[in-house]
Amino acid sequence: MQVNMEMEMQKTSMVDDKMLQKIEDEENKKKKHRVGGVRTLPFILSNEICDRFATVGFHANMISYLTQELNMPLVAASNTLSNFGGTASFTPLLGAVIADSFAGRFWTIIVGSLFYELGLVSITISAILPALHPPSCPTQVNCKEASSSQLGLLYASLLLTSIGTGGIRPCVVTFAADQFDMTKTGVVSRNWSLFNWYFFAMGLPTLTALIVVVFIQEEVGWGWGLGIPTITMAFSIITFVIGSPLYNKLKPGGSPLVRLCQVIVAAVKKRKEVPPEDPKLLYENKDLDATISLQGKLLHSNQFTWLDKAAIVTEKDSTSSTSPNLWRLATVHRVEELKSIIRMLPIWAAGILLVTAASHQHSFVIQQARTMNRHLSHSFEIPPASMQIFTVLTMLIGVALYDRFFVPFVSRFTKNPSGVTCLQRMGIGFLVNILATIVSALVEIKRKAVATEHNLIYKPEAIIPISVFWLVPQFCLHGIADIFMSVGHLEFLYDQSPESMRSTAAALFWITAAIGNYIGTLLVTLVHKYTGKENNWLPDRNLNKGRLEYYYFLVSGIQVINFIYYVICAWLYKYKPLEEISEMNKEEDVEQAKDKIPLEILDGNHKGGEGKLTKDE
Repeated sequence: MQVNMEMEMQKTSMVDDKMLQKIEDEENKKKKHRVGGVRTLPFILSNEICDRFATVGFHANMISYLTQELNMPLVAASNTLSNFGGTASFTPLLGAVIADSFAGRFWTIIVGSLFYELGLVSITISAILPALHPPSCPTQVNCKEASSSQLGLLYASLLLTSIGTGGIRPCVVTFAADQFDMTKTGVVSRNWSLFNWYFFAMGLPTLTALIVVVFIQEEVGWGWGLGIPTITMAFSIITFVIGSPLYNKLKPGGSPLVRLCQVIVAAVKKRKEVPPEDPKLLYENKDLDATISLQGKLLHSNQFTWLDKAAIVTEKDSTSSTSPNLWRLATVHRVEELKSIIRMLPIWAAGILLVTAASHQHSFVIQQARTMNRHLSHSFEIPPASMQIFTVLTMLIGVALYDRFFVPFVSRFTKNPSGVTCLQRMGIGFLVNILATIVSALVEIKRKAVATEHNLIYKPEAIIPISVFWLVPQFCLHGIADIFMSVGHLEFLYDQSPESMRSTAAALFWITAAIGNYIGTLLVTLVHKYTGKENNWLPDRNLNKGRLEYYYFLVSGIQVINFIYYVICAWLYKYKPLEEISEMNKEEDVEQAKDKIPLEILDGNHKGGEGKLTKDE
């Protein structure tokens, strides 16, 4: 009798705990209904729109600022932008780790925005005060270059913006996704793609900045040209903070890098252990993984099985507590997190050489445009950097048409609700980008042929009588490539990464750009160094005497090799196995139903019955 009473009390305690957990879950669900959703997008996107307007207004024409205002040589200026572009793409990894570990995405975005604002203020002041930049040199002959102190201020400004970018880039798109149900059922239930419309929303301020800000920089001055982005960035911070009460702010689940290291260390310690034939015998702990598996649990996969040793339970492992020694024992979910990252890396790496191919094209294309006829009328001519509007316009139109026309049409053949998979989408982007680079080479051959015909090869300041609109096809092709490659790449990293590492996954997207920019700098430096002085492919001052078309053909060859590598990786890739939260809830309901039966039996014993269920029960 006493034993029955103790068992009854234990069961009652377990039910009470489950009821409390259920109440807490219901309160969390009610809270989720009060925060997040479409109503948060005006604040998040207003912040990102203002930020993008400021960023594009700052960077789009920076090659002109360095070469025309600071009198830097073309190759040095191009490498400076590539190097800081690379740095700005590396810092998101640091920002992602901070956001995922302890700060959360909301505060990481705010701090990053403040750093970016400081960088904009610094470079705006340097553009306004004459003592902080060298005298102008319209002829581009025997120009006085910027002093070391003037370059120091420039580098400090670029460094501050790079640090700020580290807090903004990996967090904004993932913070926007946090406001919605991003499980497979949630995504399928919506007839629009968050990532498509995110890129569309980012295209509008990009387009505006390329038209308005670049025009002001060229025609009014760099004080106002950099001041307007600075003011806009300050406004973006204010807008983002105002929407704070509406946001769904997910709690950080601890350092993802530490968890990955714990799995590796645990697997190494148990390298002599033999994994069980039945993977269900590997260690699992739902309570321990609760904060890092809100949308679902990663299931065991048969790839990289050596890592499964980290989840083998041995006599030395203590599983009685909710927090075992994670440097000795890891859950299946945590092991699969590491496997997911390893699976993604080859696909992720394919984007590096794509960035390398494009890293210096904007710099050189802007210089090409400066030598061409840019007149729309006798009194108005297009600023060289504004030619990038054709890339943005193509992307805006393409993204708008993608969900409405491309997906329904292609899904008839593929039977895929999304039209094509992320990997197929990226492959199309690779092909279009190769075509864009080949077209760039052909247009440069045409431009130089006209220059030769009019004896303008040795006149770098002369305007060649060829329309700047010859450059439009390559800009449009780059826009089409972005629709497929950039959107597909980011969506792939978000979807296939563990949910607790999505800021880190977004950072990987930007690290691709970082490594690509650094390799691009190395490529340009080597080409400039080893192609001779007389027939240098990439000369410092006179692009007409160069062999830019050879550089484009070299880049095209690199992209072809990279595409072959990508196809092999995509063919071998296996998607992550995930049991979504709805499926897990069904299993828990069944378990709770089973738990009630022995409790009722015990109730019967307590009342003096025989401990059997009646017909009604």
